[in-house]
Amino acid sequence: MIRTHDCGELTGKDAAKKVKLCGWVASRRDHGDIIFMDLRDKHGITQLVFDPERNAQTHKVAHELRCEYCVKVTGKVASRPEDTINKKLSTGEIEIEVDEVNIFSKARTPPFEIKDDIEVSEEVRLKYRYLDLRRGSMQKKLKIKHTVYKFIADFLDSEGFISVETPMLTKSTPEGARDYLVPARVQNGNFYALPQSPQIFKQLLMVAGIEKYFQIVRCFRDEDLRADRQPEFTQLDLEMSFVEQEDVLDVCEKLFQGMFEKVMGEKLSLPFPKMDHEEAIIKFGSDKPDTRFEVFLHDMTENVKDCGFKVFQSVASSGGKIMALAAPGYGGSSRKEIDDLTSFVGEYGAKGLAYFKVEENEVTSQITKFFTEEELNLFREKTGAKPGDMIFMVADAPDTACEALGALRLKIGKDKGLIDQDKFNFLWIVNFPLFKYNKDDDRWVSEHHPFTSFREEDKEFLKKRELGKVKSLSYDLVLNGSEIGSGSIRIHDREVQREIFDVLGLTDEECDKKFGFLLEAFSYGPPPHGGVAFGLDRLVTLFTKDLSIREVIPFPKTQKGVCPLTGAPSEVDADQLRELGLKLLKKKQ
Repeated sequence: MIRTHDCGELTGKDAAKKVKLCGWVASRRDHGDIIFMDLRDKHGITQLVFDPERNAQTHKVAHELRCEYCVKVTGKVASRPEDTINKKLSTGEIEIEVDEVNIFSKARTPPFEIKDDIEVSEEVRLKYRYLDLRRGSMQKKLKIKHTVYKFIADFLDSEGFISVETPMLTKSTPEGARDYLVPARVQNGNFYALPQSPQIFKQLLMVAGIEKYFQIVRCFRDEDLRADRQPEFTQLDLEMSFVEQEDVLDVCEKLFQGMFEKVMGEKLSLPFPKMDHEEAIIKFGSDKPDTRFEVFLHDMTENVKDCGFKVFQSVASSGGKIMALAAPGYGGSSRKEIDDLTSFVGEYGAKGLAYFKVEENEVTSQITKFFTEEELNLFREKTGAKPGDMIFMVADAPDTACEALGALRLKIGKDKGLIDQDKFNFLWIVNFPLFKYNKDDDRWVSEHHPFTSFREEDKEFLKKRELGKVKSLSYDLVLNGSEIGSGSIRIHDREVQREIFDVLGLTDEECDKKFGFLLEAFSYGPPPHGGVAFGLDRLVTLFTKDLSIREVIPFPKTQKGVCPLTGAPSEVDADQLRELGLKLLKKKQ
C-alpha cells in the first residue's frame, strides 16, 4: 500500500504503529536540530517530526522540503507531550516520528498560502484554481455538493425515478436566453446548440413511457452574468407522467426535507406555504420574496388618487400604482441618506421617492401640505408605521413601483439587520401569468416557456385572446429570497400546443421547422405530465453560506465569462474556421 492512513485519521489510540502517509507539506518549523512539519491531505493535517538522532539521512532530506512539495512519509506514531497537544485538530494528540521520506514532486512557491481565510483576489484564485481547491474550506464545499448529489440520486431512486441522459448537442429553438452554438463540420452552415435545459427531451421521455425521469445535468445559457449566474451550470431536472401540480410539489418537498436533514441537520415542516404570484408582487415587490422579515408593501393608489399631490394624481389616473412601506428606524435619516435611497430606487427605474417621517403625534414631510390630516393618518395606519419610522412611497408604472420598492425593502432588511440568517423559509409561488407583454418587441411572450399548461377555467380567456388574464400551471420554489427551482404542468395536447405557438407569433411553417419533431411525438398518445428543475449550484451556496455560485463550482468563469485558468474563450486557428465553413468579421475600431 502506498499509504496506510490518511492525514486526518490517527489518534492517541494509534501510538507506536508503523504508518505510511501521503500528502502536501503545509508548513515547516525548524527548532534547532529538530524539524517539525504539517502534512496535509483532503482529510486533515498530521504533524511530522524529523529528529537527526533518530535518522540522520531522513533529517537531511527534510532540509530540502518546502511548502506544497508532494511527499510520502514512513514512520512511527508517537503521543505528543501533554503540553503540546493541539485540541483544534483531530490528530492533535499524536505526531509521526519520520524514518523515511519519498518526494513525489517538488513545488514552486505558490502565489498564495494554501490555507483558509486568505485575502487574495478572485482573479488570482481562479487562475490557480487547482491550488485554491487544496484549501480545507474548498474541499468541504465540494464534499457538501457531493453529499447533495448522492442524496438526490438515492431519494429519487427510492421514489421510482430513473436517471436518463439527454443530448448535449441539440437543436436551437426560440424563447429563453441566447443559445451557445456549435458549428457542424460535416454539414457546413448548420449548427448544434448546447442545451439551455433538457426541456423538450424530458417531455419526449414522457411520451416514451418512462413516467419518472431525473437527471443531474449541465445546462448552458449565453446571458449577462452576475453572482448567481454562469454560462454553464448544473441543475436537477425531473419529470413525471400522470400527475397534477400537487403531485410534483409533494415529491419536491419530501426531497428537500430529507436533503436538509442530511446536509444541515435541519428538520423542515411540510407542506411548504404557497403564495399567488400577484400577491407576491403587491406585498413584497418580487416574485421571489424573502419572507424572513415583516416589512411589507402596501398599495395606496385608491387612497391617494384624489389627493392634492399632482404627481400621485397623475400616476393613478394613467394606470400606475402608488406603493408604500414603513421603514423601521429610518425616521432620523439625514437628507444625504434620503438622497442615496432615492438614487437606489432610481436604479430600478423609479422617478422619485416620497417620504414621510412618523412622529409621536404627527406625520411630517416636505409635501404634507398636499395631503389632509386624514390622509396622513391613513398612511400611518395602513403601513403600520410607528414613531421613529419613515414611510417611503414610489409612484410609477405598476411593475416599476413594485420592483423598486421591493428592492428598497430588501435593502432595509439587510441594512437594519432585520433578516434572521438562521431561518430557512421555503415558499411556492403559484398562479403565474401564462404570458407577459414585451413592450420593446410589441408582442406577447411566455412568462416561463411555451410548453407550460394553464388553468382549465382560463381557457375562455385564451380563446378571446385576453392573454393577460390567463394563469399558468407553473410554480417556483423560493428559499430566503432566491428562486431555487421552477417547473410546471406541461401541455400535452398537440392542438393546444399549436395554439400557444400561434399566440407567440410562430407561423405553421416556423412551428414545423423548430418544433415539428415534438408536435409529431404528440400525435402518438402523450400522457399528462409535469416537472421541475432546480439550480443545484445556487442551492449548494445556501448550504455553504456563500454569496456567489462561483464558490461551489470547481472551475467557474468570471463575471465576464472568462476562465482565468485556461484562458477560454480564445482564438482558434484559421484552418479550423475554414474547415467549419466560418469566417470572422473584422472588429470595428
